[in-house]
Amino acid sequence: MNFSEIVLRPVGVIRSDIKAPVLRSDSEGITLKEKLKNVRAERDKIRTLISEIEIDPSLTELLDDIEGYSHLNILYWAHKVPAESRKLTKVHPMGLKDVPKKGIFATCSPARPNPVLLTAVKLIEQNGNILKVQGLEAVDGSPVIDIKPYVQAYHGAENPRRPEWMEKIHAMLEEED
Repeated sequence: MNFSEIVLRPVGVIRSDIKAPVLRSDSEGITLKEKLKNVRAERDKIRTLISEIEIDPSLTELLDDIEGYSHLNILYWAHKVPAESRKLTKVHPMGLKDVPKKGIFATCSPARPNPVLLTAVKLIEQNGNILKVQGLEAVDGSPVIDIKPYVQAYHGAENPRRPEWMEKIHAMLEEED
């Protein structure tokens, strides 16, 4: 295969209270229960986090009618993921050492060859070139690559399947302490 270079121009920037990426390591000395409690707390915090997406003012017209949508898909560049993390090929999902390592493309890890991340968010409001959103798991200053409306008919896969190991992780995350 011979691929040519891809050049992306950011359309905006994320303003968030998140200042550093969450790269879960295989930390020693922490129990699975403690690790899951930490992951659960992070997830719950992000679900309610309000962030702003500042669109390049010259592109404000691209936002016309966006306020008609309740949710948006935000594609952004995880600019603070260290170069060494971009070389990883396998990780323990969510840093859970009890789960065997999986290929990066089988996980939601931000450590990827091209750290393009996607988050579906709730649109709170639009004010000119500023979008206020809820649930965006992105580091402050992350460049926004694109914004697409979340449309259930297109993005809501029917009966999605996921591997047994992912089902177990989500079941553990839903368990009460």
